[in-house]
Amino acid sequence: MNLKQLLKTPLKALGLSLCLGASIPLMAATLTIGRANEPQSIDPLFSRTGNNQMTAIHIYDRLISTDQNVRTQPGLAERWENVNPTTWRIYLRKGVKWHDGRDLSAEDVLFSMERAPNVPNSPASFAGSVSSINSMTIIDPHTIEMTSKKPDPLFINNIGTIYIMPKHIAESAVNADYNSGKAAIGTGPYQFVEWLPGDRLVLKRNPNYWGARPAYDEVLMKFISNDAARVAALLSGSVDLIDLVPPSDVQMLRKDPRFSVHQVASVRLIYLALTQRDNTPLFTDSAGQPLSQNPFQDSRVRQAINLMINREAIVDRVLAGAGEPAGQTVPEGVFGFDTSMGPVQPDLAKAKALLTEAGYPNGFGLTLFGSNDRFSQDGEVTQALGQLLSRGGLKVNEVKTMPYSVYAKEAGKGSFPAFVFSYGNSTGEASRGLLSMFHTYDKDGTGHGTLNRFRYSNPTLDALLVKAVQDFNDASRETKLQNAMAIAMQDAAIVPLYFQSVSWASRADIAFQARKDERTLAMGAAPK
Repeated sequence: MNLKQLLKTPLKALGLSLCLGASIPLMAATLTIGRANEPQSIDPLFSRTGNNQMTAIHIYDRLISTDQNVRTQPGLAERWENVNPTTWRIYLRKGVKWHDGRDLSAEDVLFSMERAPNVPNSPASFAGSVSSINSMTIIDPHTIEMTSKKPDPLFINNIGTIYIMPKHIAESAVNADYNSGKAAIGTGPYQFVEWLPGDRLVLKRNPNYWGARPAYDEVLMKFISNDAARVAALLSGSVDLIDLVPPSDVQMLRKDPRFSVHQVASVRLIYLALTQRDNTPLFTDSAGQPLSQNPFQDSRVRQAINLMINREAIVDRVLAGAGEPAGQTVPEGVFGFDTSMGPVQPDLAKAKALLTEAGYPNGFGLTLFGSNDRFSQDGEVTQALGQLLSRGGLKVNEVKTMPYSVYAKEAGKGSFPAFVFSYGNSTGEASRGLLSMFHTYDKDGTGHGTLNRFRYSNPTLDALLVKAVQDFNDASRETKLQNAMAIAMQDAAIVPLYFQSVSWASRADIAFQARKDERTLAMGAAPK
């Protein structure tokens, strides 16, 4: 009986009950995951946001992969070599097949690289990942030579984020074809069966996968955005594994012998973005009248807001300790971390002085936005920030939270003046995040600034970032990145809040590999 038939069969007919112990023997071949968020599309290049990527990686592969500590490993590229500072030769694995039985070839890789920056209506483009490609040449069906526009020590890391797609399918497919499964053909460990948005995604194991065989024959991902409902689903036995366990429930689950908690310190930064676009709506003066000028274009205002935030209080009271206050974009131990920069301590008197100096002695009004299903307690964090900004002298007219699938799209369009967002560092060093978040947004040129949703711009920082990412010497590159980090943080390009600790919980008889990139992967689960 396959998973689709199982879903339609009454429990009594299967001899099953809601008793956790009774369900284990018959369900051993199926893993049911309760996920907090779902993809916006099954197209792997539609969006580089985390919810899309953790879905795509089940069905598709990339040239490189990363382990649970975000360290680079070979993927579809068996190996690669740096011929000279701007030339790379990439050797593809032989014998890799698409889910439809056709062979992977170098043409598929070139097609995918060319498609990455041109996906219609993408809310978070992969353009930055391929922006440094100058040329691509097929040497033979399994060998490709690529050149970069400038020396780029992270060239392979960057292009390695691109999901490789079958040219013979994708060149004529539209978004609806992926979502229906018609075009959802990859080389990954699982094959697409069915996606019912708002409900579930069903996958089956790829019998011809080139890599390690996943432990489960079938995977059912149930999308349960409500934290309490997700925990309840685990407690009832209707799911085997859940992600984004609310901090308030971690201890309860640890004490219950039926379950295991899997926790890891994350590289994901939660931050407050302050949009610096012209004509940004929803700013008012202290009397409630619309402002003609965007206050966030003044760095003193941004610095004042930075001083209003009590990060320790957010971590302790909202997250129950499941986080680490942040003063920069990467946590300690990551390449580019500056040991001289700690989290900014709250100072309301200094914040008031900066607002007065900037021409806002009575503050101003704004609407604060956040998601409510992207990361643990995200709605509560946004509400807490609203209170902190109010205490700091601003008038928070409204706090609005919404599902991430809607929220990410609107944030990308610049609809929000102040909004809470996150960035997960997937490259293992600070360069990619700094370049994509803080370089001046350049849609039609270099592809830099693709995650600069708030439109911060600093030419001095731009120049330093470009020099840093072209430096092949690790020591000098790290120094440049630290200097760039200092400029961005002193200018309050964003307001860093905290690095989240992330937890999963499962039945006690399931082993699960917690990942620093926060991805909930069926491949990381197995019966003990």
